[in-house]
Amino acid sequence: MLTGPLVFESSPRPMVWGGRDLANVLNKPLPDLQIYGEAWEVSDHPRHGSIARSGANVGQSLRRLMEEHAEAIVGHNSADRFPWLLKWLDCNDWLSVQVHPDADQVKTLWPGEGPKNEAWFVLKTRPGARVWSGLLPGVTAKQLRETAADGTISNCLHSFEPRPGDCLYLPAGTVHAVGGGVLMAEIQQTSDATFRLFDWNRIDAHGVGRQLHLEESIACIDWNRGPVNPVRADNLGTESEASTAANVIDSPFFSLVHVAGNSEIVLPCASRLGAVFLLHGKGTLADSSRGEQLIAGDTAILPACSDTWTWKPNGPSALLLAMAVYEQWTSS
Repeated sequence: MLTGPLVFESSPRPMVWGGRDLANVLNKPLPDLQIYGEAWEVSDHPRHGSIARSGANVGQSLRRLMEEHAEAIVGHNSADRFPWLLKWLDCNDWLSVQVHPDADQVKTLWPGEGPKNEAWFVLKTRPGARVWSGLLPGVTAKQLRETAADGTISNCLHSFEPRPGDCLYLPAGTVHAVGGGVLMAEIQQTSDATFRLFDWNRIDAHGVGRQLHLEESIACIDWNRGPVNPVRADNLGTESEASTAANVIDSPFFSLVHVAGNSEIVLPCASRLGAVFLLHGKGTLADSSRGEQLIAGDTAILPACSDTWTWKPNGPSALLLAMAVYEQWTSS
């Protein structure tokens, strides 16, 4: 029986571009003093299956919950795996210049993986941080090959200085990178398919760089997609005011709503799959059966079987709400 939100154990991952903000800002229990770039919060990917940390299903994997209760969770009987992978990213250093495949490309370029459309919500930045998102007009495959070889590929990309509250949708086929001190939430399709064009000439202690995938990357690029700019969520939940919900992203795979303020609010995801990143503050997330206390850095699944969801903040707060777009299961 599914009651209340589903909250899972966080799974941190060391990355060469990571830092310590997953612990320092988001309260993640990092197991050692390495630098960590990702915390997988909700995952039904074969590389990691999330384990419920509370409620009636404590100790159960998301894989088992999907096998036994897929329609109650997702709200559609065509779902196999949970459709989203939810992460926090600490981009202390520079992520590779990369691109993800769409549903057609992944079949030949990475059989067994899924397509990867994703979105970012920026929580914190340092001066000098940067996001690269989309090709500049007129860039060709020849230019990308040449600039990837000589280290100037960023000159082919649109870029901007990110600010807290920026929300960016990156469809599959969009060349992108980020770094220099950016802490953010990421929602993506359940996939780990990433192709690297350039990794900033980074090498390990043995003088070896990470694997690049230049030709696979070029095969994935959507050459009709130009610069991608962020949508702003200006009310970051730092003021004492009535809670509001503002739509920030609509995509074929999820809609994103920014909710901020210090008063109780009914979330606009009744009877459909939702998920929440708590960006700031603390409070209780509840359906009609059960509530869960959340603090900044927590995430939760809101199963579609519940007909109401209420956020009751304890002081100023902000959360990012993802909602299912069911056409993704019926349009094929």
